[in-house]
Amino acid sequence: MPKGYWIGHVTVDDPDQYQKYREANADVLAQYGARFLVRGGAQEIVEGDQRPRSVVIEFPTLEAARECYYSEAYQAAKALRLPAGTGDLVIVEGYAD
Repeated sequence: MPKGYWIGHVTVDDPDQYQKYREANADVLAQYGARFLVRGGAQEIVEGDQRPRSVVIEFPTLEAARECYYSEAYQAAKALRLPAGTGDLVIVEGYAD
């Protein structure tokens, strides 16, 4: 079964508020078996446009990625993120060969 991923691109306008979101999402992400593959860090934009922060989170399955996003616990954490900046997030099925 292919893994699931959240791929996010974020502009953080309020770092203190964003930190509250990071703290709030830790437990819920752990509940769904998530692990960060990319969490900010240096990036080089070689094509197109991009926000300054990229995040990739791996889940054991696509369904786990979806369930986590739509869970009440994550939606509560997300409410802390929204005033901190702007972002784009997609849930993607991993490649299975």
